[in-house]
Amino acid sequence: MVRRKLGPSARSVYLCLACVSLSLHVILAFFCLTVLQRVCVLPDSSSSSLNPSTDAQQHISASHKLSISSQNENAYKSNASRLPNAIGGEKKMMGGGKLNQVMEEASKLEALFKHPLYNLPEIGLLEDDWLLRVKKNEDKEDAIDSDTQWQSASRKEKGYDKVSWSSDVESHPPWLRFHLGITRWQLYDRKNLTVAKLTHYLATQRILGAVQKSGGTQLKLLISFPNYGQALLKPKKQSRDAETDVNLFYFSDFERHNAEISAFHLDRLLGFNRIPPVVGRLINVTSEIREITTDRKLSRTFFTSPAGNVCFYGQCEYYCSTEHPLCGQPHSLEVSLAAMLPDLSLAPRRSWRSPWRRSYSRTKLAQWEKDPAYCDTVKQTPPYNYGTRLVDVIDMAILDFLMSNMDRHHYETFEKFGNETFLLHLDHGRAFGRHSQDELSILAPLQQCCRIRRSTLLRLRLLSHPNFHLSDVMRESLAEDPLAAVAPLLSESHLTALDRRLATVLQVVETCEEHHNDVIFNDLGKYNEDYEHPTKSVQNKMGLGLMDLI
Repeated sequence: MVRRKLGPSARSVYLCLACVSLSLHVILAFFCLTVLQRVCVLPDSSSSSLNPSTDAQQHISASHKLSISSQNENAYKSNASRLPNAIGGEKKMMGGGKLNQVMEEASKLEALFKHPLYNLPEIGLLEDDWLLRVKKNEDKEDAIDSDTQWQSASRKEKGYDKVSWSSDVESHPPWLRFHLGITRWQLYDRKNLTVAKLTHYLATQRILGAVQKSGGTQLKLLISFPNYGQALLKPKKQSRDAETDVNLFYFSDFERHNAEISAFHLDRLLGFNRIPPVVGRLINVTSEIREITTDRKLSRTFFTSPAGNVCFYGQCEYYCSTEHPLCGQPHSLEVSLAAMLPDLSLAPRRSWRSPWRRSYSRTKLAQWEKDPAYCDTVKQTPPYNYGTRLVDVIDMAILDFLMSNMDRHHYETFEKFGNETFLLHLDHGRAFGRHSQDELSILAPLQQCCRIRRSTLLRLRLLSHPNFHLSDVMRESLAEDPLAAVAPLLSESHLTALDRRLATVLQVVETCEEHHNDVIFNDLGKYNEDYEHPTKSVQNKMGLGLMDLI
């Protein structure tokens, strides 16, 4: 192969051609990039200019920071206007439970609480009609003129908040407001936001202490909070769908945390307001019980299960053993928290044996179970021979029948009010055990005495109406609880049983009216005529007047 030698002039020509070619490639590349950039930049819908240096991800992130897009703003406002304003704030305060994202235009629960039967004129309260009152400054012997006593106490007890309570209600924690709101006629006022704030407080506040509570047959814990509030804890022992074994005696049944929560909501729907507020909560059994408890007997019962879950069982008469442990998943455990009533030193209570108490025996029957005319004796016995005590017990029997609670052996009242007061409805852990069976014996007070409050009867009829339906308003009410985010508090079978049992109660009343003339106890007083003949405007507004119920 022969190599040809190039002269200096030829080399210069080749070098110039290479430079020209390279320059043309650079110009072509710059032109292509410019065209592609103009194609990829999206036009700005607004007249404002875009910053060419802004990254695409930053642009998308900024777009998502807008709370409502201009395209969907009108639709949002339209839907928001249909949400019930009256219960919007209250539902947020009921513990932060997960609400249904899709709501009906008309809330049955809101419509129920707007009905005249749930807005009866308030009874004028005298000074003696309040259970507790804040002492005035002129009571120098016992009154707290400043907050020094509370502050000194809070410094001595580790972990408690420094408090600054005064006679101003706004300075009081929710549990104290609840205590100060108790009157002769009801435990709380449903229309007052105190209960909503209290349940929210129980569901969210830091737990300071946990010890076993004495008394009772199954494990209960006394929970303490930093602002000196307390609550009664009952843990989850079985799943929502579990039904009590038909071969198990009523006094051997489990106590259910969801039964306590559901009982509070049912009592409120019936307009009784006699059960202390109860709310569900998901707790950490390790950090919120085991690591903070000062109860050595309780701490000794903690162990780790073969599945790696933290468990405990405590000490009690029933189901406190390694065979019946209370286990987290692996640490989280569902519980119910019930607000505590005022201390007995401040507000003593009297315990009454129920006339229709069961024998709590496997072989014996109580007297009322053997004598159909048993109520005649009860009617002649104080305090059932005058006042409202008999119909109070019948109200309680109706509540128990609806939730299938056979474990009603005692009830309590506040001593300060004597016999002229409401009954405290306490301890409903064994309710909602069976949905497939209705225990008619629970209705014995109503069947044997054939007496019922007019207000109670009208509310029962209202709850049987298709515009409301007890099961529907109960479902909606329970959706306010925090544990509804985990699973419905009551299964659909239990909700269906409520409607079926309500129909049974109304049938018993109808049978009584066929044989007796004095079945209805008129507790509406001078307002009775107004509520039997509501104006057309009220009927149109509520969709259902009382004339439809009578």
